[in-house]
Amino acid sequence: MEGGGGGEEYNPRSVEDVFRDFKARRAALIKALTSDVEEFYQQCDPEKENLCLYGLPNEEWEVNLPAEEVPPELPEPALGINFARDGMQEKDWLSLVAVHSDSWLLSVAFYFGARFGFDKSHRKRLFNMINDLPTIYEVVTGAAKKQHREKSSISSHSGKKSKSNSKVQRAPDYQETLTKLQPKDEEEGLDEQDEEEHGDTLCGACGENYAADEFWICCDLCEKWFHGKCVKITPARAEHIKQYKCPACSNKRARVDI
Repeated sequence: MEGGGGGEEYNPRSVEDVFRDFKARRAALIKALTSDVEEFYQQCDPEKENLCLYGLPNEEWEVNLPAEEVPPELPEPALGINFARDGMQEKDWLSLVAVHSDSWLLSVAFYFGARFGFDKSHRKRLFNMINDLPTIYEVVTGAAKKQHREKSSISSHSGKKSKSNSKVQRAPDYQETLTKLQPKDEEEGLDEQDEEEHGDTLCGACGENYAADEFWICCDLCEKWFHGKCVKITPARAEHIKQYKCPACSNKRARVDI
C-alpha cells in the first residue's frame, strides 16, 4: 500500500463494525510496540523521510509514508515518528508513539461514526465499548497490568460477601496477550492481552504461573495469590472461609501470639 491506512479494505457501517475495526487496528499497533518491537524499531530509521505507524483492519501493522492525497481517505497517524527514535530512551519513545496511536485510533473510529451518521446514543455506545479496553499507552507502559491487579485485589475482598463472586477464582482462559500482544478475537474482552496480565501473577508458594484449569485463592493479609493445591485449599472448602490467611501469614500470627 502506498501510504494511507488500509481504509479501502474495510468499510464498517454499524457501531459493532466500527468497534471491530478499532480492535483489529489496536491489536496491530500493540503488536508493533510490544512483541514486534525490534522489527518496528529497525523500520523507523531516522535517516528516512517522515514515517507513520499504521494499524490495519487485518491486525497487521506497517511503517509507511503518509497518504499523498489531500484530504486523505482516513485520518493520518502522527507524522515523523522515526525522527525522535534516537533522541530519547527507547521506552519513552515507544510510550510517545503509543499515545499518538491511541489518538489516531479514536480519530479513525469517530471519523467512521461521522461518516455513517451515528447519532448521540450510537457515539456514546461506541465510546463506552472503546473505553472498556486499556489504551495502547497503558499496555505499553504496564499500567494496564497494575490496574488489573488492583481490580483483582478489590474483587477478591468484595467476593467474601457473595458466593457468586467467591474469593476462589479460575485462572482466566485469556486468549481471553500481551504474550504475543496481538488479540485474535477480543469480542469477549482483551483476549491475548488478558493472558499475559494473568500470566505475570505468580503463585506465592511455588512461584509458577496460573494455568487455565486450576483454582487459586488470595490471602487477605498479604494479598498474594496461591494455587489451591499448593496451600491445600479446595474450591469447596474455600467457599466457607471468611478470611483466608496463607501459611506464611498464619505462622507470623502464631509467633506474635506466643
